[in-house]
This record gives sequence, C-alpha cells and structure tokens, in this order.
Amino acid sequence: MADPSLRNRAVQLYDAFTHEHRDRRTLLRQMTALAGSAVAAEALIASIAASPVAAAIIDPADKRLEAGMRDGTEAGRPARAYYAALKSAAKPARRGVVLVIHENRGLTPHIQDVARRVALDGFLAIAPDLLAPQGGTPADEDKARELIGTVDYDLALAQARAFADKARAMPQASGKVGMIGFCWGGAFVNRMAVAGGIDAGVSYYGPAPAPSEAARVNVPLMLHYAGTDARVAQTGEPWVAALKAAGKPVEAFTYPGVDHAFNNDTSTARYNKAAADLAWGRTTTFLHRHLDA
Repeated sequence: MADPSLRNRAVQLYDAFTHEHRDRRTLLRQMTALAGSAVAAEALIASIAASPVAAAIIDPADKRLEAGMRDGTEAGRPARAYYAALKSAAKPARRGVVLVIHENRGLTPHIQDVARRVALDGFLAIAPDLLAPQGGTPADEDKARELIGTVDYDLALAQARAFADKARAMPQASGKVGMIGFCWGGAFVNRMAVAGGIDAGVSYYGPAPAPSEAARVNVPLMLHYAGTDARVAQTGEPWVAALKAAGKPVEAFTYPGVDHAFNNDTSTARYNKAAADLAWGRTTTFLHRHLDA
C-alpha cells in the first residue's frame, strides 16, 4: 500500500483487532473498505500479521546450540518451556539466564527463534509457555489470543518465578536471571519487576502498570517503545516518568516512526530492521552488564 496514511490506518485496525479482542469479520470488513476489495484486504492483513511460516533467523538445528522443548510442573500446574544454550565448552563461562516472554499468541516458532538468538548472544535462554496450564499454545493464533485473555496472572507470575529460581542453580548459570518480553510479554516484564524474582528486565512495547507501582520496582529496567504506538504510550509514558521520579534504574527508548511489534521480523509491514537492530544491541549490552558473573 503506497499511501502511508492508509498503511498506518491499516496497522491501527489490526492492532485494535489483536489487542482489543475484536472479531475477524469486523477486521475484514474494515480492511476491505480501506483496501478496496476483499482480496486486497486479505493481502493487507497477511502483510501486517505475524507469519507462522516465516523463516527462522537461527535454524532450530543450528549445531552451535543445544535447544529443545521441556515439559514439567511449576507452581503445581503443567509447565512447558523452550530451552536454548551454546554447547558446552571444556571450561564454559558462567552465563546469565534470560527468560523470554512471548506475545499474546503464545510460545510461537518466532519466540523460540528469539530464544535461540538470546543463546547465541551468550546467555542461557528459557522461553516459558505461559499457556501451558491451559493446554499449551494452540496453532490457531486467534485461539491463542482468546486464551491469553483468561490467563491466571498470579499463576503465570509464580511459574515464571519458579523457572527463574531453578535456573539460578543451573551448572553454567551465573546465578542471575533477567527477562525480556514482547507486547503481552513486555507487560509481563513490567509486572514481574514489580512482583520481584528477576535481576533485570527488558520490555518491548509492553503496556505498563499503574504509576503508583513504580516504588515497588527494585531491578534495572530497559523499556523500548514504538513511536507510532499511541495505545502503549498511554501507559508507558506515565510509567517511565514515575520510575524516574522514584529514582529507579530505568533506561527508556522511543524509536520514531516505527510501529508496535517493530522487532517481529515475521510481520512484513511492521518490522523495522534498523530499529530492531539498535534495540537488540542495547538489550544484549544491558543484560550482559547486569547478569554476567
């Protein structure tokens, strides 16, 4: 879509669909009015939505990594997570652990790919499926978004804390655990920073808690925001201001002209490589600073 104003309107409509629980028929009707035909609307939606079949940046079979899914029990309920780490050397350095928290579509192949990227940057990566107590992330992304809306948040926080506590004792771990989250997961990072249980957190375009909660944060935070993301800015800006006013260690960056989900390379229309690369470099530097032995 050549007209930037029409493209921006399309992204806003899709954002409302995915985050305000609107139905797909309404989305298709609105996109058809915008694009001019149902065929064009479907193509437009496909360009904005995250593609479940998009190629991974890091091959799941990459020989540098040990990676795979593990099932178990945490906080008394079924738990599942994707683990990724560099293969052990003769005398491996102790590494920080990073929990990778998924978007509102659950533990998708893209988030598993992000976990592998985290591992290649020198961390032990664990990506929990916080839908595991409800049967796990379904293949249908619309169903996953429905399930996200029914998550027991206290249970999710308890399971994340359990993963973090166990990870501290892993043989190659530094004893410190960080967290990185995207969208729904970015909001989860903020909530985890309030609840406690991690040593550092990075939130990508995550809605924020009430500013009054800032006083309870006792870990360093890095917050990434998209310049066109007015929905998240409504809570993000007061949150950053409250953290700074309370003297909390926070670094916040807004990337002008980019959309919500700018880091997600499986979304053709919203991904912004320049912003994503800059944010990722800042993220890994920040996490190494706070998590390495």
